[in-house]
Amino acid sequence: MGNDDNRRRKTPCGCCMSVFKWIPVLFIFAVIGWSYYAYVVELCVLNTENRVAMIFMLFFYHITLILFLWSYWKTISTSVGRVPDHWRIPDEEVNHLFRADNPETQKRILNNFARNLPVTNRTMNGSVRFCDKCKIIKPDRSHHCSVCSCCVLKMDHHCPWVNNCVNFFNYKFFVLFLGYALIYCLYVAFTTLHDFIQFWQTENQLSEQGQLNGSGMGRFHILFLFFISIMFAISLVSLFGYHIYLVLVNRTTLESFRAPVFRIGGPDKNGYNLGRYANFCEVFGDDWQYWFLPIFTSKGDGLSYPTATEQTGNQSYDAMGHTNHSTANRLDVQPTDKLIDAIPLNNHQPHLELDNGQRIPSSQVIVNIEQRVAEASAAAATTAADSCNVVIDLIGDQTAAKDAAVLNGGHPLSANGTADKIV
Repeated sequence: MGNDDNRRRKTPCGCCMSVFKWIPVLFIFAVIGWSYYAYVVELCVLNTENRVAMIFMLFFYHITLILFLWSYWKTISTSVGRVPDHWRIPDEEVNHLFRADNPETQKRILNNFARNLPVTNRTMNGSVRFCDKCKIIKPDRSHHCSVCSCCVLKMDHHCPWVNNCVNFFNYKFFVLFLGYALIYCLYVAFTTLHDFIQFWQTENQLSEQGQLNGSGMGRFHILFLFFISIMFAISLVSLFGYHIYLVLVNRTTLESFRAPVFRIGGPDKNGYNLGRYANFCEVFGDDWQYWFLPIFTSKGDGLSYPTATEQTGNQSYDAMGHTNHSTANRLDVQPTDKLIDAIPLNNHQPHLELDNGQRIPSSQVIVNIEQRVAEASAAAATTAADSCNVVIDLIGDQTAAKDAAVLNGGHPLSANGTADKIV
């Protein structure tokens, strides 16, 4: 975070803005608190005579509410995730960068600094992406948020309703929040629909009989609860559906409006599309038991991501008769009698993984393959040399026979090497 951002936050205006940012969140919590009173007290306790029905209504209501609040709070409280320090450009390099007299020099400086960083995204002119506010190389899919005053990993958008950036670390929570909020609204609307219709059809009669506990305010709470739940449900349907689509195509909101630019291939909105199931697992993880719980199970570290180009390469490998069970850096290698010894691996090190779970460094496998190719080549060369020697011997025998026949006046030799006819 830059010094300007720190100074701005310390000013009275910055403090006021920080307070105002929480108003949408406080509004949501206020609506949830009021809806809880309207549903539990006014609808269930005061106006539901069937106790069994009331228990079932309250049970499912609280399950939905807990999942809704849990995912909402996780979306709010999860940090945007800071870019590691080794992505930050030293001040001297930054000065050289700003003093560069042409874009090509700047491009060369950035490319040189990022040569060991896992970046595939580029600017339109082919340069490594650089944030002049944070003074860092931007990781793939990251963007600078002016509200959060920092670069956000896999930034989707800044949402005022959660006072946070939707990013790599809370995107699953955000999607679950939308889903459970939609379920909550639909459940409330469905269970209040009967009372809503009754109120409009027999309003005067119910009021005279006191079936609404004689409370006009209670009638207002239930009717207004139905309208509010329907209104929020309509808005949530489109938003939730849109983000489910983004999950299935592995795309962020920002990428849907502006395609990421790749070092190889240029702009491509489908650059991270690995297939629907693989895309879903990128956000929700491989273990289905945690898909619907606001627990972090997303794959990766937020700094680098598998691309569609890698996936295409793996599929091409499959087409040659091999089997690939993963989207990146994993091959199903059949064990042999003399396979190389495995060594401890770093999780980020490229490797081959056997069916028995043994992981082998790609570099070590390549060396082993090269040795076997060399042995095969040597064996082939030996076989070829032996074949050549046999051919040479045959040619020599035929030549000697012809020479003897010439000496014998053109008559061939017998099997024992003597002349058939001697002149």
